[in-house]
Amino acid sequence: MAPSARRTTAGLLLALAAVASCAPSTSVNSATGDSRTGTLRVWLFREVNNKPKEAVVADAVDAFVRDHRGVRVEVGYIPVETRAEKIKAAFNDPGSAPDLVEYGNTDTAGHVKDGGLADVTAELAARPGADAAAVASVTVDGKLYGAPLSVGVRALYYRTDVFRELGLAPPRTLAELAATARRIHRERPRLYGLAVGGAYTYGALPFVWAHGGDVARRSGRTWRAAIDDEKSRAGVRAWTGLFGDDNCPASRCAAMGGNDTVQAFASGRAAMAIAGDFNRKAVDDGPVRGRYAVVPLPGREPGHIAPAFAGGNNIGVLRSSSHRTLAVDLMKSLTSRRTQDRLFDAMGFLPASAEARRAAARRQPFAEPFVRTLDAGTVSLPASPGWAAIDAGQVLPTMFQEIVSGRKDVDAATTAAARRMDEAFRR
Repeated sequence: MAPSARRTTAGLLLALAAVASCAPSTSVNSATGDSRTGTLRVWLFREVNNKPKEAVVADAVDAFVRDHRGVRVEVGYIPVETRAEKIKAAFNDPGSAPDLVEYGNTDTAGHVKDGGLADVTAELAARPGADAAAVASVTVDGKLYGAPLSVGVRALYYRTDVFRELGLAPPRTLAELAATARRIHRERPRLYGLAVGGAYTYGALPFVWAHGGDVARRSGRTWRAAIDDEKSRAGVRAWTGLFGDDNCPASRCAAMGGNDTVQAFASGRAAMAIAGDFNRKAVDDGPVRGRYAVVPLPGREPGHIAPAFAGGNNIGVLRSSSHRTLAVDLMKSLTSRRTQDRLFDAMGFLPASAEARRAAARRQPFAEPFVRTLDAGTVSLPASPGWAAIDAGQVLPTMFQEIVSGRKDVDAATTAAARRMDEAFRR
């Protein structure tokens, strides 16, 4: 039985894509016609600091409009946290739906099951560029339902000035990370040693994976929760143990999500944070610019890197689009090598091809710890429509928040979360 969190070698991820279980359901949002003029509507994710992204997208859109007479493009930016509800509502209301949408790589199977994304295999099958892992993130049952825009991975940001003043070195293990965070907070009480969030799933999961645990595992043709096994619980304890008056008080940190922890670091309120390559611009725009560095998040043993979530975003065409050809052309433009390179330079988003990532790291050494983290082996979440429901239902954030608030202990909270996960997978 293979674990749900497969290391992202190309072969394993292609296998994962092949077993994604649900083909598109019949939907009322099928397209009518294929107009070559008119207005294209695009929904993209709104980042912590969105202005640089908007500038890159605007340039790509302007070039597209110049090459397509009689065409306008309207771009809207939607919150990442509420994307599931907004996008699903669009699937059910073609009249107000966009033609193109950005979506997370964990959303693919659910969006395909809901019948919202168009099969664009014919238009993209021969397109070079993205590596196998990124292509797998848009693949269900051998068909392509979008194009990769970027890959995302998180590492450990730390304040070089604080570490120098206190005579500290970057932690080599997760245990050293916890000890370092507590020492910093003890000596600099106004700082969180390590900013953590009860709603920060992708900051927490490396602790679970580093302890040998998992979120879920395949069982025959479906998935079973694994967050309640003993190794997983050890990782949950390591993460939730960072909440408290000796580091990041639960009263302030229990409700924090990923963006909140990034903002805590960028604003100078934290000495460390687990943040993504895609958060670089937000940090550089804050008062800690020039006073931080990044290293891979350490594992349990010196020299090990904690497995990171294999994140990334894609762009897909909605089945309801009445401008399919134009929408596919714009999707190609927005996910082109040129646009991805510019998004890296502007935002730190890692390109979807290994070759482009290596070139990016040569241009900007900042990317090196993230590329090392990717090369060390990342982890994927279940390629199942059930995962979309688990994610939208905030099952894991609820579990973490129950623990750090003291409402439940680790055993009770993980048992309840596993029960909810199994119900979602069965449905």
